[in-house]
Amino acid sequence: MHVTGAALYIDDQIPFSGSANELGSPLFVCVGGSAIAHGAVKRMDLSRVKQAPGVVDVVTAEDIPGQLDIGAVFPGDPLLVADTIEYVGQPLFAVAATDFTSARKAVKLARLEYHEQRPLLDLAEAVAKRFYVRPPHRMQRGDADAALAAAPNRLHGELRIGGQEHFYLEGQASIAIPEEDGSLTILSSNQNPTETQKLVAQVMALPMHKVTLVTRRMGGAFGGKETQAAAWACLAALFAARNHRVVECKLARGDDMIMTGKRHNFLHRFAVGFTDHGAITALTSMLAAQCGNSPDLSDAIVDRAMFHNDNCYYLPNVTIDGLRCKTHTVSNTAFRGFGGPQGMLAIESIMDEIAFAVGKDPLEIRKLNLYDTDSGNDSSGAQRNITPYHQRITDFTVPQIIAQLESEADYWQRREQIKSFNAASPVLKKGLALTPVKFGISFTVSHLNQAGALLHMYTDGSILLNHGGTEMGQGLMIKVAQIVAQELGVSPARIQVSATRTDKIPNTAPTAASSGTDINGMAARNAARTIKQRLRAHLSAQYQTPAAQIVFANDQITVGEQTLSIAQGAKSAWLARVQLSASGFYKTPKIHYCRETARGRPFYYYANGAAISEVIIDTLTGEYKLLRADLIHDVGNSINPGVDIGQIEGGYVQGVGWLTSEELKWDERGRLLTDSPATYKIPAIADAPPIFNVRLLENAANREDTIFHSKAVGEPPLMLAISAWCAIRDAIAAVADHTRCPKLDAPATPQEILKAVDALRALKVAS
Repeated sequence: MHVTGAALYIDDQIPFSGSANELGSPLFVCVGGSAIAHGAVKRMDLSRVKQAPGVVDVVTAEDIPGQLDIGAVFPGDPLLVADTIEYVGQPLFAVAATDFTSARKAVKLARLEYHEQRPLLDLAEAVAKRFYVRPPHRMQRGDADAALAAAPNRLHGELRIGGQEHFYLEGQASIAIPEEDGSLTILSSNQNPTETQKLVAQVMALPMHKVTLVTRRMGGAFGGKETQAAAWACLAALFAARNHRVVECKLARGDDMIMTGKRHNFLHRFAVGFTDHGAITALTSMLAAQCGNSPDLSDAIVDRAMFHNDNCYYLPNVTIDGLRCKTHTVSNTAFRGFGGPQGMLAIESIMDEIAFAVGKDPLEIRKLNLYDTDSGNDSSGAQRNITPYHQRITDFTVPQIIAQLESEADYWQRREQIKSFNAASPVLKKGLALTPVKFGISFTVSHLNQAGALLHMYTDGSILLNHGGTEMGQGLMIKVAQIVAQELGVSPARIQVSATRTDKIPNTAPTAASSGTDINGMAARNAARTIKQRLRAHLSAQYQTPAAQIVFANDQITVGEQTLSIAQGAKSAWLARVQLSASGFYKTPKIHYCRETARGRPFYYYANGAAISEVIIDTLTGEYKLLRADLIHDVGNSINPGVDIGQIEGGYVQGVGWLTSEELKWDERGRLLTDSPATYKIPAIADAPPIFNVRLLENAANREDTIFHSKAVGEPPLMLAISAWCAIRDAIAAVADHTRCPKLDAPATPQEILKAVDALRALKVAS
C-alpha cells in the first residue's frame, strides 16, 4: 500500500466531516510562535485573532486544564509559553478555525511585544560558559593522561559536526476525536504512542485510560516523532475537548522545520597518542552537543555518542567526556542513530589524522586498531575486546566484512588508479575511503527494552495481530507478520496487522533504537506460541496423538495421519472452548548500565558493517559527486532481505545527506534560515551513486537469542556514509599530494570543500 499510494495517513483520516454529524465539521489548528530567541512576552493582544474569519477558539497557557510542561524525560518543554521564551518559534498561543488557511491567516494577526534578552546561540560559547541542560558525564578506562604524556606521537584537534533536519515527507500531524464519556481518541503520526497518551492525559487532567492513541502509520519519522509529536496531539486534544469537535493539528513545512528539533550538532575536541606504526595508545575526547533550550532526550543521545566514540577500535587508555550544552534554539531530539553517528565520525576523523601523521593509507590504520576478539590481550596484558564502558565484545564481524570489501571492491587496485588519475588531473581530484561500523543495539535506558503483543485467531483461520511497534515505512509490520506466520505455519496473507493502539497494548516503548523488530517480533512470537501450544494440546487430546507428531505448516495442521486446515483446527478448538486469543510479552535480557561508575552492558549485541565510497571533487568550485559505493552489512539471519537492503540503501543516502548537503543555518538573532526545501537540501535520486553495490553478510546468524537470530537494520547503515565524508577529505588531500590532512568540518558542502582546498593550497605554497 505504501508503494501504490493506497496507504492512509493522518490527512486521509479526518472523520465526521459532514455538518449533519453530531460533532459538526472538523476544526484545524495553527500555532503562533515567538519572534525572538530569548526573553518574555510583555504584551500579547489576540483580539484580532479571535475576530478573524473562520476562527472558533484561541488558547494560551492559561487555558490548559492540567500540566503545562510536556518534557519527555525531564521538565523544560511548556506546551505553550507562560513566562520565559527560549527559542524563535516557541509556541505562545494556538488557533482553531474551520479550515487550515483561515487558522494560518489568523495567527499572523496577533500583536506581540517582547522583553528581549541576548540569546546564547553558539555551541562553543555554551561550552566555554558551561551552560548545560543536564550535567556532564564521563567514561574512562586506564590512565589516558599518563599514556598520552608517554606516547611517542601526539595529535590534538577539533571537529565541528552539523545537525540534520528530519524532513519526513508527512509532517507532524494529529487528529483528536472527543468521545461520549469525556474520553479522547487521538490519531497521531507518532513513534511513541504511550508517552503521548500520558502527556495528553496530564495536559487534560485525565487518567490515562480516558485517552487512546492510535497510530496506523507515519509517512516518515527518523526519530523526529519520538518525543516531538506529543505537543500537536496535546493541542488537538485541548481544542477537541473545549469545543466537542474533531480537531486536526498539523504543521506546515516551514512551521515544522522552525518549531521542531533536529539531529544534535556537536563540537569534538581530542588529543590522541599513538605509536610510530599508528596504533592508538591514549585518547581524551570531548563530545559537546548543542541540545537547544531543554533536555528532551539529550542525556541519552550524548550517552550514545560517547558509547560509539570508539566505533570499531580498541582504545587502551581513554577518557570520554559528554557535555549537554544549552542554547536558545529549538530543542534538538532523536534522529536516526541517536548520537551514534556523531561519536563515530569523531573517531573516524582521528583515524585519518593518524594515517597522515605516520604516512600510511587510512585503511591500514583502521585495521591496525580494530578490536580483537581472538587474540585476547594487548602488549600490557589488557584484553583487546573491552569498550570504554567496559562491555566485552564477543560477536565482531567487522574484520571479515573489511576483508570481503577489500577483495570484492578492489580497494587497493582502485587506490592506485585514483593516484594516477589525481597526478594527471590538476582540477578534478578523486578520493576513496573504507570505514566500518559497530553499532550497539538496545535502548540504553534499560526499562524501555520491553514490548507487548496481542494475537487473535478466528474460527475461519484468519489472524489479527496487534503490537506496540509503529510503522514509519521501515517495514516493521510485514516483518512481525512474517514472524507470526512462520511460527504458526501459515502464509502472511492470512494475518492482518491492525493499527498500533494504546487500548490494546499498554505501556509501550517507542519504536526507536533499531529495536522495533527485535522486541515486538519476540512479543508477537510469544503470543503465537501460546495459541499454538493450546491448539496442539487440544488436538493431541482429541485425536489421541502425541503432541510431538502435530505439525503446523503450509496453512495446515498435520495430526498424525490426519490433515486439517487452519480453519478446521481453530473451529475445533473453539467448539472445545479453547482460548484462541493470547498476549505476548518480551524484555531484552542481559542489559544494564550504571551511570555512577560508567560501566555495564548497555547493548544486547552489535550490528556491524563497512562501506567503500569513491568521490570526485572540483577544486575550483568545491562541487563533488559520489561515483560509487560498495556496502556489506551484517543483519544476522535476515527476516526479510528485501526490506533490509532497502533500509541499508536509504540509510546510506540519508547519511550522505547529513555529511555533505544538509546544512542548517541560523542568523544572529536565532532565526532558522534553512526552513524550506529551497534552502535546505536533502539528497535527490541524482545524488545517489550511479554504481551502488549493496549486499548482506552471508552466514552471519546473531550469536544472541534474537528473533530468528536476526540483527537490527534501522539505524546502523546510516553510519556507512561516513566513508563518503572521508573520501571527500581524501580527495581534498590530493591537492597537497597527501602530505597534509585537510581541515574539514561536516557537512562537507561545496563551500567547506573549497575552503579546505584553498587552505591546503596556501600551506603548499608557504612550504
